[in-house]
Amino acid sequence: MKRLCSCIVFTIFLTLLPISAQAARLLVPGGQVIGLQLLNDTVTVAAFDETLGSSAKAAGLCVGDTILTINGTPAHTAEDVRASLAGSGEPLALTIRRGNKTHSLRIAPVDTPDGPRLGIYLKQGIAGIGTVTWYDPSTGIFGTLGHGVNDPKGNLVKLKTGTIFPAEVISVRKGASGDPGQLKGNADGLVPCGTILRNTPQGVFGITRQPWQGEPLPAAAYSEVATGQAVIRSTVAGNTVREYSVEILKIYPEDKPDGRNFLLKVTDPALLDATGGIVQGMSGSPIIQDGKLIGAVTHVLVNDPTRGYGIFIENMLEAAE
Repeated sequence: MKRLCSCIVFTIFLTLLPISAQAARLLVPGGQVIGLQLLNDTVTVAAFDETLGSSAKAAGLCVGDTILTINGTPAHTAEDVRASLAGSGEPLALTIRRGNKTHSLRIAPVDTPDGPRLGIYLKQGIAGIGTVTWYDPSTGIFGTLGHGVNDPKGNLVKLKTGTIFPAEVISVRKGASGDPGQLKGNADGLVPCGTILRNTPQGVFGITRQPWQGEPLPAAAYSEVATGQAVIRSTVAGNTVREYSVEILKIYPEDKPDGRNFLLKVTDPALLDATGGIVQGMSGSPIIQDGKLIGAVTHVLVNDPTRGYGIFIENMLEAAE
């Protein structure tokens, strides 16, 4: 059985246009790597404070635990956790989720000059890097990833708010059979350059305040995508976008919903040398054929990193409306 891995790194929007109208749109192909932060209604333990975190550790709290309630009150944000701590001098009753199971813990807050503390660092939502697929200069709307962002249980993250940040690739772990490889990047989280509006199975979409430059290309209709030569645009070092040759090997039905509309193979010697093929972090890399934007890279075959899947641009545009 083929094993798949979506090509996104995490450390961690609907009126449908007629197909003819979508195909006529002019879009700037991307290839730039960006940082994404999607906030939902969950808070997760990201790390322990070296000085204050011993009590929480001893109580059984672990990195990756999702805090559901404190003293019976739901905890949807880091502010909810802080409010539960305010004025508390007694052990707190926490309900947490770890994997698919829930657990009950009692943790005694640590008294500090700034008030009681649990000695933990919290993360709200999911953050990571991905690749811009397209930018519409007439609306400011962009699309990325070609698939959705899921929580640790595999469910689509229910987006409350989200932002994007400029980013760069700092290193690459090359892909090999059984190991999909990974782009490691840094995102400048101080000044957002756009807002995320939708997280869908066909991609993440939003509006950018930092237009990406490039020559607009027509979006291809499903019937215009063919097997044969094509190129992808990706960033695999720093913030420089380059084009790499690929071959479309097989085309699947247009309505296939999981971001695997066609099979492709990396043929470019430079990309094979740099990454071994398709690696995590390349999700969203635009695919261009015969002067038209036909889709985006979405998945890699874990046992053959030179091959992966792409989604039709039509399906991304429908999900973005």
